Amino acid sequence: MNRRIFPLVWWLAAVALVRAATPGPTWSPLAPLPDPEGFAYPYAGVHGEALLVAGGANFPGKKPWEGGAKVWYDTVFVLESPGGSWRVAGKLPRPLGYGVSLSTPEGVLCLGGSDPARHHADAFLLRWAGGRLETRSLPPLPRPLANFCGVQVGGTVYVAGGIETPTATAALHTFWAFDLASPGNGWRELEPWPGPGRMLAIAGTDGRDFFLFSGTSLASDAAGKPVRTYLRDAYRWSAVTGWSRLPDLPMAAVAAPTPAPLDAAGRLLILGGDDGSRATFAPLDRHPGFPGLIYAYDPRTRRWSEAGRMPKAHVTTPLVRWGDAWVMPTGEVRPGVRSPAVWALRPN
Repeated sequence: MNRRIFPLVWWLAAVALVRAATPGPTWSPLAPLPDPEGFAYPYAGVHGEALLVAGGANFPGKKPWEGGAKVWYDTVFVLESPGGSWRVAGKLPRPLGYGVSLSTPEGVLCLGGSDPARHHADAFLLRWAGGRLETRSLPPLPRPLANFCGVQVGGTVYVAGGIETPTATAALHTFWAFDLASPGNGWRELEPWPGPGRMLAIAGTDGRDFFLFSGTSLASDAAGKPVRTYLRDAYRWSAVTGWSRLPDLPMAAVAAPTPAPLDAAGRLLILGGDDGSRATFAPLDRHPGFPGLIYAYDPRTRRWSEAGRMPKAHVTTPLVRWGDAWVMPTGEVRPGVRSPAVWALRPN
């Protein structure tokens, strides 16, 4: 072999071996929710060392392409250990889904959401104390909201985007903050990101700043119906410097599980999502599901890279940090079809 070529070949082989030896995220199943259908966008979080999953919506009878009706739920399920079994813990104040939920020291923070009639501005905590479910009200959102995203950064909760009504033909371009230490101060409106309004986006944090990824904007067609534009743009917000644009995602990731988990290398992971490539797929009863590729964004290098695949792509579901894992409870696996499966992700 040419002596000049040999070092290059050796280097390429070494890189291939390192890549092969580098572990990707690992997934393990937990007990499925005790519901045959599963739910889209329930509320979920950890309090009192237990995992709570509440509300959400599904099609319990006929599917949407058969004329079936969507049903919202108020059941709260609890899983007290990763190896345990689910049981019913109680009820939400009303049937709700499609809101934002985050684990806080005071309880699982549940924000906004929808029911069959309208969207809501509710804000409340679900608490698991002494084997019992408690609910505590908080100052409501500035307006009714569903299909938005949010994350906690330090002691502050940030939420972005969403839609105000079930028939909205424009997504909101709003960014609000809530100080968990001073709940009486209510919500503050902040400058929004320098891009279009959106819903079904992904929020994330590196522990310091707020990140906003993908989502879809809305516009009205000739018949007054909402039309989606799948977005690949991404932004970072700092309390010191404000908003900055990041490199676009490799593909749109609408309704991917949120908030984006952080791996040990400090990268934010985007888990699948709807990229729009199958938006017009027909017939819907044969829809193959959503892409399951995982992409990692490194805030230090400002670069995207592939980071594995999901065992089964779920959308419209929250992610919950529980111990050393991120839990993906239930969600939608293809249009109109949910799954009761619950997965634990450990980002290596």
